[in-house]
Amino acid sequence: MTAQSTATLSRLPHALPFWVSLLLLPLAWLSATQGGWTLVLLPLVAWCLTSVLDVILGNNTSNPDPNTPEAGLFWHHAITTIWAPVQFCLLFSLIWYAPQADHLSTFERGLLFFGVGVITGTIGINYSHELMHQKNKSERHMADILLAMVLYSHFRSEHLLVHHRYVGTPKDAVTARYNEGFHQFYPRVLVQSFWSAFGAEKAMLARRNRPWHDRKNPFFKYWALQAGMLTLAFALGGGAGVVLFAIQAGTAIWQLELVNYIEHYGLTRKHLGGGKYEHVKPQHSWNADHRMSNWLLINLQRHSDHHFKPDRRFPVLQTYSDTDAPQLPFGYPVMTMAAMCPPLWRRIMNPKVRQWRKAHYPEIGDWSAYNKAQNPLPR
Repeated sequence: MTAQSTATLSRLPHALPFWVSLLLLPLAWLSATQGGWTLVLLPLVAWCLTSVLDVILGNNTSNPDPNTPEAGLFWHHAITTIWAPVQFCLLFSLIWYAPQADHLSTFERGLLFFGVGVITGTIGINYSHELMHQKNKSERHMADILLAMVLYSHFRSEHLLVHHRYVGTPKDAVTARYNEGFHQFYPRVLVQSFWSAFGAEKAMLARRNRPWHDRKNPFFKYWALQAGMLTLAFALGGGAGVVLFAIQAGTAIWQLELVNYIEHYGLTRKHLGGGKYEHVKPQHSWNADHRMSNWLLINLQRHSDHHFKPDRRFPVLQTYSDTDAPQLPFGYPVMTMAAMCPPLWRRIMNPKVRQWRKAHYPEIGDWSAYNKAQNPLPR
């Protein structure tokens, strides 16, 4: 591993590759105005071209100075700051445009908003994830706006109050179980993550002797923002606008949960007895330091460090060797495509999970309770 100095990190050229997401915006409008074969450009670029560039550009194993001051991250911070208004304008201008575009068939309009969902999921939800972890209220509010645009506002509560606290234990719905295919994981997590998020907020209010329907419950904010987004979609595009909005939201949610599926697949924290679990370590998340996909995803693939140090901003997340954290063989775009084919996924990942278990927990002989999430719930 090589180290990057604070001076290098603070320069604009270092931050510019993370602005690559902006190149997807003109592609969305090209697809909308031209139709036809151009409608496949957004998923092709986000998934396939990014994967090819991962191979060409290789891996980035250098680690930035984790003590870089906030002022030195201005240009990195800027891309996440501007994204909410940029995405808002893109999404709702297309909702206004597409229903009245005579050159687009009904199928083409749906395909266009599938592509828009690739943007709002791959970029929008990912940026909201970065923003919700910050202490600044304006950044957390922007995260709520981004999540409302995909009708998944509860993700903030679930991620901060449940996932980070209980990752790798039976109480975390988002930790994919060993041998659990994505098509089993997806419906399970859609239901369980909502109720675990609501339950976590309800429990927090109860500790203050307040009912779940207290105005401090953020779910009221979530629902109001989502209702506002749906109302605006109807005002701009009528019933068709609401349908197109729903298509992009559904695509974005699917993209998010595909990523959630691969990030911790088969990785569990050791049960120490009596509902106690070991602390979260880098070894409890899959790491990937593929250069291009980390530029597009603002280092989300350095997920081992994110769970180890959740307060770190994305530019200073560290990567790890395979001794300290398990490594994905490819970046997220390839791995999410593989996850859609469970036999292929198991062929790639199950041997890696078994290897990880032997390396980190040779003392555990029977993994059946871990595989089925049947260990005691954490205290």
